[in-house]
Amino acid sequence: MALKRNCFVFFLMWQTVNGDVSYSFQEEMKRGSVIGNIAKDLNLDSSKLSARNARVDATGNRKRYCDISLSTGDLIVADRIDREGLCGEKLSCVIKRDLVLENPLELHPFSLHIQDINDNSPQFKEESINIEIRESAVRGARFVIEEAHDADVGQNSVQQYSLKKNEHFILASNGNTIELVLDKELDREKQQEINLLLTALDGGSPQRSGTVVIHVTVLDANDNAPVFSQAVYKARLPENSPLDTVVVTVSATDADEGVNGDVTYEFGHVSEDVKKVF
Repeated sequence: MALKRNCFVFFLMWQTVNGDVSYSFQEEMKRGSVIGNIAKDLNLDSSKLSARNARVDATGNRKRYCDISLSTGDLIVADRIDREGLCGEKLSCVIKRDLVLENPLELHPFSLHIQDINDNSPQFKEESINIEIRESAVRGARFVIEEAHDADVGQNSVQQYSLKKNEHFILASNGNTIELVLDKELDREKQQEINLLLTALDGGSPQRSGTVVIHVTVLDANDNAPVFSQAVYKARLPENSPLDTVVVTVSATDADEGVNGDVTYEFGHVSEDVKKVF
């Protein structure tokens, strides 16, 4: 009988109150900010909070993040709450804690729903993006660009991109895919390098942004023919000129680079007899 009585007494002293109380508030609120009056919400007598040693449970290594004012019953911010550090990119960020009361011992569970604020700017992985494009690329050619990342979620994350106006490229965006679209053909002989400015913008208020420079190197294509320095070369030669006499010197250049710009010479559309003489 004594054993049964002791168990019955323990059960009366340890009560878990059902009905989870929830509070929703923004991250990064200042320490001491009031979240809500938990004593009122749980129908507790705030004048007895001190006598009952009311406190927020911080079992193990968990941070309390909030505390209770024993004089008013207000739930207040006790430590910095960084939503990104707690929940990463999850759309919902919820912290569960217990309000502990003694004499008798009670546990009142409650939830903290942490709302995101626009405290992060979009960021690209690199400070610059390097792309090589052959000048023979046709209009409409597309080149995928790695998107920016924003630690915030929802509307506070990246919402749009803009490309600074330029002569050759426009921007196309489809979901998470960003593409650089060639709108006007390239000419390496006129411009070998092009720098573009890409901006990522979030949807927060105030709006935040991040930029990256896209460095385009225009690669050569064999799109130029050799050009002689003169349209016609004329020379006079005495009939008794010795062998190896220089008759005329010709010169041609090619605007392409590398092997595409190397020039070699040969006769064309002349008779075999002429080829034997010169």
